[in-house]
Amino acid sequence: MSQRKKLKLGLVGGGPGSFIGAIHLNGALMDGLFELAAGAFSSDPKKSKQRGEELMLPPERVYTSYDEMFAAEKALPESERIDVVCIVTPNHVHFDPTIKALEHGFHVALDKPLTLTYEQAQQVYRAAQKSDRFFLLTHTYSGYPMIKQAKQMIAEGAIGNVRKVYVEYPQGWLYKLLEHEDNKQAAWRTDPNRNGLAGCMGDIGTHAFHMAEYVTGEKVSHLCADLYIKIDGRPIDDDGVVLMRFENGASGVLMASQTDTGTENNLKIRVYGEKGGLEWEQELHNTLIARWPDRPAEIYRAGTGYLGSLAQENTRTPAGHPEGYVEAFANLYRNFARCIYAKQAGEKPKPEWEDFPGVEDGIRGMAFISHVLKSNGSDLKWTPFIVEK
Repeated sequence: MSQRKKLKLGLVGGGPGSFIGAIHLNGALMDGLFELAAGAFSSDPKKSKQRGEELMLPPERVYTSYDEMFAAEKALPESERIDVVCIVTPNHVHFDPTIKALEHGFHVALDKPLTLTYEQAQQVYRAAQKSDRFFLLTHTYSGYPMIKQAKQMIAEGAIGNVRKVYVEYPQGWLYKLLEHEDNKQAAWRTDPNRNGLAGCMGDIGTHAFHMAEYVTGEKVSHLCADLYIKIDGRPIDDDGVVLMRFENGASGVLMASQTDTGTENNLKIRVYGEKGGLEWEQELHNTLIARWPDRPAEIYRAGTGYLGSLAQENTRTPAGHPEGYVEAFANLYRNFARCIYAKQAGEKPKPEWEDFPGVEDGIRGMAFISHVLKSNGSDLKWTPFIVEK
C-alpha cells in the first residue's frame, strides 16, 4: 500500500461529560490511523469551545455547529480538511448531520441507530448508496474477536445449517424512574422525541437483532413482538420479547430488558445447528464455547493461534490478556480506515477489513424497530419483515 497520512476526524457531539463520544474517540485513535482535527462538540457554543480546549484543538477548528464545520472544512485544501465525520449525538440528531456530511463528500462514522425514524433511514440509505464514501455504523459488539470467530465458524459450516438462535440483552439500570432524577442518559433514552418510538427495543434490542443476523449470516423474514412498560410513568417500552423466523427456516428468540434489576450489560447469543452449537456472552467476551453431540464441549479463547482469520485480524493482545469494549470499537474503526486507505491507493481491501457494519445494517435495524412496533400493536401473530429502501 502506498504512503499514507493519518485520516483527519471531525467530531459531531461528544461534548463535556459525554460517555459515548469519549469511547468513539479512544477507539478511533487507538491504532494511530486517525487524528482528531476538528469538532462541533455541542449545540451550546460555550460547551463546544470547552471541549475543544480539553482536547487541545486549535480554536479555529472548534465550531459552533456541524453546518459551520462542514462548510469551513470543505473550503480547506484537501490535505488539511477532515476526511471522516464521526457523529456521536443522541438519536434525534443523527439524520441531518449524516445527510449533510455525505453531501459534503466526507466519509461517515455514526453511532447506532441509523436515525430516529424509518423514513429518515430510507433517505440516509439512498444518500449513502449514491455516495462513493465509506459508511461505518458502530454496532460495537460485532468488533469482538470471538464474535468474529463464531461468524466464521458458522459461515464455514462448522455447526451445519442454523436451526435455532437465542439472543438476549439484559440490563437493569432503568429499574426505576432515573429520568426523573436529573440523569441525562435516562432522560433522552426514555424520551420518544429524542430516542424514537421504541425504547429498550430500539436502544439495545437493535444490538441483539444485529448480533443474530451478523453471527449467523441469516436474515430475519418474520417476527412477532411483545413489548412492555415495566416502570409506571415511562412513555416507551423498557422490556420486550421478539420471536423470529429466518429465511433459511431457523427460528429465534430475542429478549431485551433495561429493568432486569441488578443486571449490568451482558449481551448473550447461542446458535445451534444440525452439527453443533456456539455460545458467547459479553461479560466473558474472550471465550467462545462450542458444543457437540458426540464429543466434549470445546472452549475457544481470544489471542490463540488456532482461531480463524476474522478473529486473528481483530485480536490485539496475546491470550489471557483482557481486551474488551473500547478495543471492539477500535477494531471497527481500524477496518473502516483500512478500506478508506485501500480506496485511496486504488487497491482492493482484504475481505477481513470489509467486515464492519454499515448503512445496510442500519436500515435493517430501523426496519426491525418499525416491524416490532407494528407487531406489538397488532392482534396478528406474525409480521412479515420487509425492508423498504
